[in-house]
Amino acid sequence: MSTPRRITRDDVAALAAGAAIFGTGGGGAVHTARVAAEAAIERHGPVRLVGVDELGPDDAVIAMSGIGAPSVGIEMLGASTQAATLLREVERLIDRPVTVVMATEIGGGNGVSPVGWAASLGLAVLDADGMGRAFPKATMVAMNVVGQQREFAVLSDVVGNVTVLRTLDFAWLERHARAFTVAAGGIALGAHHLAEVKGAVIERTVSRAIDVGRRLLASADPVADVAAELGAAVLVAGKVIDIERITDGGFTRGSATVEGIGADRGRLVRVEIQNENLVVIEDGAVVVSVPDLITVVDSETGEAISTELLRFGQRVSVLAWACDPLWRTERGIELTGPRAFGYDLDYTPFGEPAGAAR
Repeated sequence: MSTPRRITRDDVAALAAGAAIFGTGGGGAVHTARVAAEAAIERHGPVRLVGVDELGPDDAVIAMSGIGAPSVGIEMLGASTQAATLLREVERLIDRPVTVVMATEIGGGNGVSPVGWAASLGLAVLDADGMGRAFPKATMVAMNVVGQQREFAVLSDVVGNVTVLRTLDFAWLERHARAFTVAAGGIALGAHHLAEVKGAVIERTVSRAIDVGRRLLASADPVADVAAELGAAVLVAGKVIDIERITDGGFTRGSATVEGIGADRGRLVRVEIQNENLVVIEDGAVVVSVPDLITVVDSETGEAISTELLRFGQRVSVLAWACDPLWRTERGIELTGPRAFGYDLDYTPFGEPAGAAR
């Protein structure tokens, strides 16, 4: 399916639906990001979508995203001036105009918000992101996997505080950024300049999210059609019978238990959560784990349900599919495999790598 080289207001709904799927439960709620992006495009016009190969020597790219607990983000909306505040500070630090914004993660609201920011700031959007999904930590980006050096990161909160972090590496960035986020009430906005883009990001993910969202929104059998579009397996269809969730240290943590219904009657599947869905367990055995993707969707509509919106009694289907090949490298697994989240288990690849199907 062909994706336009401009993102119009009519494309935002599909982008939001697809980004929610790629969010694997995290990345922030898409509804507010969708409304903000649609309003920005209505006011300022469509946003140009550019590929990595289209970047020229005069382009300067920044990666932007929200950081913090998704459950907090539902209740505390961002300030209308936050993105502009970050842009001005980055431009001051690099001493040149920024021309392109990239989503740090294509998943969830963080995959949609850059379109609204770009529209309001007069920037293009890069058809790429740093994860190909959503992850909860600053270390878990493609730029870190390939060893890209980073001069600084800029953070802002809803009341206008701005912090510039010049950390030794991404691990120190995570620690300091998380501390700022907790001090900011659990949610903040961050940006950093990408000195090198080619080979350091996951390409064509905005187009991919729009294509997945279009198929979902047009489908009479959305769960099956989305699974087919993604090359995903439907692990279980059932209802949520137990949900545990707390906000701790800038993360939403917990688990959800799904009891199978219909053809899956009698099965109990548990999904472990840290902002995103991390591990699926059945009968004491791991079925799938990070970095492969796990998304919980509404069994009727096929729409993704973020971890902060999971509720007792919801009828859901759990989908799983293979991650981008980058995350299956030794360094990728070190940064995003089960042990990176504190699980004492080895990563076993699920299905075929996403890149092999495209």
